Amino acid sequence: MLTVAVCMALLSCLQAQELQGHVTIILLGATGDLAKKYLWQGLFNLYLDESVKGYRFSFNGGALTPTKQGQEHVAKVLESLSCPKDVAPDRCAELKDQFQRLSQYRCVKTSEDYLALSKDIEAQVQHSGVREIGRIFYFSVPPFAYVDIARNINSSCRPGQDTWLRVVLEKPFGHDLLSAQQLATQLGSFFREEEMYRVDHYLGKQVVAQILPFRDQNHRALDGLWNRHHVERVEIVMKETVDVAGRISFYDRYGVIRDILQNHLTEVLTLVAMELPHNISSVESVLQRKLQAFQALRGLQKGSAVLGQYQAYSEQVHRELQKPDSFRSLTPTFAGVLVHMDNLRWEGVPFILMSGKALDERVSYIRVLFKNRAYCSQNEKHWLEGQSHCLPQQIIFNIGYGELGSPAVLVSRTLFRPSLPAESWKEVASRPGLRLFGRPMSDFYAYSPVREQDAYTVLISRIFHHQKDSFVTTQNLLASWAFWSPLLESLANEVPRLYPGGAENGQLLDFEFRDTQLSFSQQPLEQLVPGPGSTPKPSDFQALGAKYRDSPLISAWPEELVAKLASDIEATAVRAVQRSGKFHLALSGGSSPVALFQELATGHYGFPWAHTHLWLADERCVPLWDPESNFQGLQAHLLQHIRVPYYNIHPMPVHLHQRLCAEEDQGTQIYAEEISALVANSSFDLVLLGMGTDGHTASLFPQSPSGLDGEQLVVLTKSPSRPHNRMSFSLPLINRARRVAVLVMGRMKREITTLVSRVGHDPQKWPISGVQPSSGQLVWYMDYEAFLG
Repeated sequence: MLTVAVCMALLSCLQAQELQGHVTIILLGATGDLAKKYLWQGLFNLYLDESVKGYRFSFNGGALTPTKQGQEHVAKVLESLSCPKDVAPDRCAELKDQFQRLSQYRCVKTSEDYLALSKDIEAQVQHSGVREIGRIFYFSVPPFAYVDIARNINSSCRPGQDTWLRVVLEKPFGHDLLSAQQLATQLGSFFREEEMYRVDHYLGKQVVAQILPFRDQNHRALDGLWNRHHVERVEIVMKETVDVAGRISFYDRYGVIRDILQNHLTEVLTLVAMELPHNISSVESVLQRKLQAFQALRGLQKGSAVLGQYQAYSEQVHRELQKPDSFRSLTPTFAGVLVHMDNLRWEGVPFILMSGKALDERVSYIRVLFKNRAYCSQNEKHWLEGQSHCLPQQIIFNIGYGELGSPAVLVSRTLFRPSLPAESWKEVASRPGLRLFGRPMSDFYAYSPVREQDAYTVLISRIFHHQKDSFVTTQNLLASWAFWSPLLESLANEVPRLYPGGAENGQLLDFEFRDTQLSFSQQPLEQLVPGPGSTPKPSDFQALGAKYRDSPLISAWPEELVAKLASDIEATAVRAVQRSGKFHLALSGGSSPVALFQELATGHYGFPWAHTHLWLADERCVPLWDPESNFQGLQAHLLQHIRVPYYNIHPMPVHLHQRLCAEEDQGTQIYAEEISALVANSSFDLVLLGMGTDGHTASLFPQSPSGLDGEQLVVLTKSPSRPHNRMSFSLPLINRARRVAVLVMGRMKREITTLVSRVGHDPQKWPISGVQPSSGQLVWYMDYEAFLG
């Protein structure tokens, strides 16, 4: 029997628990993917941990999904929740049942819905019999919905004066500095800074959360090492084997730098590089040191980054976004960025940030590699036996996955034995045969968490306990965007290097750095295609020289292909100016030449622009200032960046007398006469063409009634499948050129490339087949996707 004293103690304990109060958690976006994968489980874990301490909870899921479907969806998710391994199955079923009874779903759209939600919360609190102490709103919704939801919460669902409010926001927090500032200002008009919790789930990773405590607890050993005199470089890496299929609508707007580097890897960078505050538990002190680290970051230049895009991405964009065949996304799915800090501690130390999709392995880590000036005459066997200082010296924060498979902190045995909190971290025994960065695991002291927790469980617990050091403040956010936005702007039109994905990438994405510049290690190589039966794979070469329709063919990855074409155009221009004092270049429109324009604008300072005449080989019948105009594309990507005399620029006269391509205005005759007057024998030095998936070139389409033969130099054309009429060079004019280059890029062109390789001279069916310069040379430039699939 229980004694009176024990009964009184239990009663006192229960009374203390009841005094903790009632907390309501509202999960907005409750039927979404993130909620299904992580958030409901995180809320269940919070309930398991905190309900035993006397807190009373109610959980409200909200979304735009109609009530009945939403309730069914949430019920299935709640049924799939799991308990910790040490909880018996019967007890787990009981706890899940309790959580489900405390959880409900509703459709929330209008301010009236939020007002009704607030009344229901008040009823739930009254039913619990304890006072309300707080409300948490978790925004698992797209950022464009933030402001409307914030307005509704502030006006209709904000708790009473003595009750706290916490609002949780998921990234992306803007697209650049300006949009981040606008969003922060809008949210700041509804919530105070202490009420907002911006989630970067990397800050909930157990190893990332351990970086500052590790540095603090081991400061005696690290104080002399954590600086430019001893650190060779720092690598912050997140590699993924998956692609972004199914997420293209989001990803194509953001890309790998905005998705991973600007937030996750930058947060890690500041934790590694910042000066340690006297008290790492002080949120204000940690934030101040982080902001000082941002101030020390050296500005990034275009050459600070290398970009890649996995080959299947373009096809996924066309399928998921329903883009036309001619559309080419420049969104990078791989990036390596070189970062430097201008302060006494880190001056000259390279910080390498790298992330990508469709890579060879899934791994995420921070690696601090130390300099080693020792020379040892013994072989590696003796190094292992004697633990010689010739062994590499490094500290690795393994965030997850990789060879090790789990979160871990590893320190080379040649450095020091680290100290970690014994109650939450345990030393890991060496695993025979396991090698990390080329070294056996026995080279390291290794520690892993006693109890692994997913990042969202950790962060939800910290939101509940008001631990703001694990979240991104407004100042922190804007400092990060201020650092990254100039680089993103400079790379906006950069053509990423294509890579096949997975193990086939080989060394294609390896890069090296010199001073502040990054470049891919593998440079373009000219190589002939072997004979029949031995055609190489794309991973076997960088650039091919071969034959296509009996004319020279250059094939390479897009970046190298564009660079090669730009160099060839420059060489042709120089020879033309030496020969006649002028260079006449005619350019087709569309998306394919955009990368070429950018390459010519930024990388060819010896180009004789002052002696170059720029013509258009075709134009849409729209005003020249219209975004659909080929001239507008030329202006945006080339003309505004170079110095060409304005009288050397010759747009097509599609807009005369406030009319577009009216035959009576004789625009085609005007352009033909201008060509005849300025271009000797109407023979251009170079005409750049493309090839459509139907075999058209310039604006000469299959079954075109004009432009395929005859005497006319410039013609009006139309295509039933395209919105605008066109003006175009005719085939006879194109075939007078000294040199014709045909640029073909993208997997969508593979089928027509194969077809055209087999057909004869039949321009009525395939206008491109009629391109046969009478006294000049035709050269084909194809990327690997178009040429090899």
